[in-house]
Amino acid sequence: MRSQVAVTWNDSRTYRIDLEEVQPIPHEQARVWLDQQFTELDCEPIRQSGKVLTADKVLCVAQAAGEKHFRDAEHREWAISFARAASAALAKPVVTVDLTTMSIGY
Repeated sequence: MRSQVAVTWNDSRTYRIDLEEVQPIPHEQARVWLDQQFTELDCEPIRQSGKVLTADKVLCVAQAAGEKHFRDAEHREWAISFARAASAALAKPVVTVDLTTMSIGY
């Protein structure tokens, strides 16, 4: 089964992180990683209610980290950690994070 996370900044800039050869992480560990990144990157809830869904965290963390964290080789380890956490926290092997529409696809 294919396993990857794609982060799209616009139609011409999509970064795919292949997880086929990467060790999966437990769901709870993924949630903790996303929580830490959400806090460290000073992310804000995107819903007026203040409620933060897991999908919202994935979107906010990707957006706050910036395109360079997915594009530049020096941040490759972080991008892989993000992909592993997003896939595990959302319990989906294939995830598309579309930052132009602020949506998640499976």
